[in-house]
Amino acid sequence: MTLITRPEGLSPDQIAPSRRSLGVATAGGLFFAAYAPAALSQSAQPIATDAAGLVAQDAAYPAPDGFALPAYVARPEGAGPFPVVIVVSEIFGVHEYIRDVCRRLAKAGYAAIAPAFFVRVQDPAPLSDMQAIQRIVGAAGYDQVMGDIGATLDWIGAQAWAKADKVGITGFCWGGKVVWQAMARFPTLDAGVAWYGRLSPAANATDEQKAAGRPWPIDLAGELKAPVLGLYGGQDGGIPNDTVKAMTDALAAAGRTDSHIILYDDAPHGFHADYRASYREADAKDGWRRLLELFEQRLKR
Repeated sequence: MTLITRPEGLSPDQIAPSRRSLGVATAGGLFFAAYAPAALSQSAQPIATDAAGLVAQDAAYPAPDGFALPAYVARPEGAGPFPVVIVVSEIFGVHEYIRDVCRRLAKAGYAAIAPAFFVRVQDPAPLSDMQAIQRIVGAAGYDQVMGDIGATLDWIGAQAWAKADKVGITGFCWGGKVVWQAMARFPTLDAGVAWYGRLSPAANATDEQKAAGRPWPIDLAGELKAPVLGLYGGQDGGIPNDTVKAMTDALAAAGRTDSHIILYDDAPHGFHADYRASYREADAKDGWRRLLELFEQRLKR
């Protein structure tokens, strides 16, 4: 039997390919056009946010290594300038769920930008082989990802429609960890919302895995440049509750009273992902409400 390496919190039924039509890349588009088949639940009814009143388009801009970094951008129509939110994907990259999150933020008055951190190697979105996806994600190291975020901030600063002094960041799973890292790295970020990103190494992690994941969020609590809201599931098999408590204690010890974590007791990993079996509507909606409240306070005032 072939052993499949799974991302945090995914159960076998969530990684099975769906029989749904998966779509193909749109003509001239940069991204896979549908939901990531590696996690799509056949019973899911994902939220679909239209682009009415929005400008939604692909973009590309230079990263520090010279790579033309693709990104999906959704913003309200009009000249702006609009406050900006960088959206960091799960391990599946910029697929339809992430694009829809961008459109939801645009409907709320933000310009949302989702960079494609993984495509230097390959776009993981259309793949069903979790081992292949993990190899692609593993190639996106800390320095590359932080460089890509820095390039995104530079590009934002050159856009007339962007309010470059009001920028937040949110991310999911792999992207949740990136939120904590970015908030400790970039003083230009005004707020972050991390959805169930790993906070510290797994208890059984090898020394190599521990080193590969550095810097870990728990080691960055005292370096955060602005408030971070963490949204986590009490039933997350990949992020144990004791690691969430340890992060809460680290924030308190660092005097970061502006940053905190909400733990949804009955929620599993991926509870915001409405295309997956892990989706929990009530907790997802409450987390989204809290995200909008923080961004309203930090980015619109």
